[in-house]
Amino acid sequence: MSKLLLIVSLLLSTLPTHAQRDTLITITTSAGLQFDQKRLVIKPNSRLRLIFRNKDDMAHNLVVTRPNSRLRVVEFALALGNKGPAQHHVPIIDDVLAHTVSVEPGNIDSLVVTLPEGAYPFVCTYPGHGSVMYGIIYATNEPKRLPPLNDDLNIPNPDRIAEASHQHHQPANHPYALTLPAVYRTFMPDCGPAAIAVGLPGSEGGQSYVFDAGQCRLRYAWSGGFVDNAEQWDGKGQRLTKIVGEIYYRDTGGFPWKIGSGTQQAPQFKGYQLVNRYPEFRYSINGVEIRELIKPLSTGRGLVRTFAFSPTKQAITLITTAQPGIRLRPSIGQLKNGEVRLPAGTRQFTLTMSK
Repeated sequence: MSKLLLIVSLLLSTLPTHAQRDTLITITTSAGLQFDQKRLVIKPNSRLRLIFRNKDDMAHNLVVTRPNSRLRVVEFALALGNKGPAQHHVPIIDDVLAHTVSVEPGNIDSLVVTLPEGAYPFVCTYPGHGSVMYGIIYATNEPKRLPPLNDDLNIPNPDRIAEASHQHHQPANHPYALTLPAVYRTFMPDCGPAAIAVGLPGSEGGQSYVFDAGQCRLRYAWSGGFVDNAEQWDGKGQRLTKIVGEIYYRDTGGFPWKIGSGTQQAPQFKGYQLVNRYPEFRYSINGVEIRELIKPLSTGRGLVRTFAFSPTKQAITLITTAQPGIRLRPSIGQLKNGEVRLPAGTRQFTLTMSK
């Protein structure tokens, strides 16, 4: 054998023999705030291209983390606060291995990552999603040694979570320690499919409300607890989340704002961002963007709703429907015949609702 052939042979013998072909997997969303696939199995060191197709009615992302780092990444994502949307709700930390951008409904994005042998969580880190919308990627040559799906601690399982909560004397209606304010994207009674339930801290045993992102308006509020969404964890989306407590306010009207004097367009939901853990909802109508931040009264039952408006020369009118036992106090103007007309150029307005 010539010296050249000998050198080539030696070089080839030192190359890694475990390199695998590229692996292509597509993941979508499913009902109940879930990924349609919760456990992926690939060969170690294969180059994985993961395509995320969002079929839901609100935005999500997909983040791959280091082993045992999902909850840490979710907490850091929540701590981004106002910076979250600009970073696609993905924290810049070493525990994040790869991620998509924020994927709007009907859109797709992808990521590429090479994973040595191990178990790598993937998760949506949007506020309120990371506790239930997650899965696991196993990079292994021994898939037969993986636990059965029902026993796999790395994927959502309502029966297992409920049993563990009972053993530790924790409420079985939450899969993790609940910190208020809390935001759940779930299916709620007497609300459209784009319901966002928000648990608030405060008196009266805690207060909560539901914001309908489809209609861009507050639907109802209650006190005495938050929600029981244990029946949603199976991912089938066939049951409604249960309210814990007593509803004290229910809006029986429609969209609360009139912009200008002409035809009113349908409001368009623009998402939300967290302000000190409180969601600030963004929506627009007739060219005016409105931001709405809802907080509890300091004492008693009630809400303080703060609205901010983009600059406009059009007239802005709040339209309300009287509710038994509910007092409304506008920060500007007076409530007459179910309306509050704001002066031209108003940029911020507060409506206090008390029981």
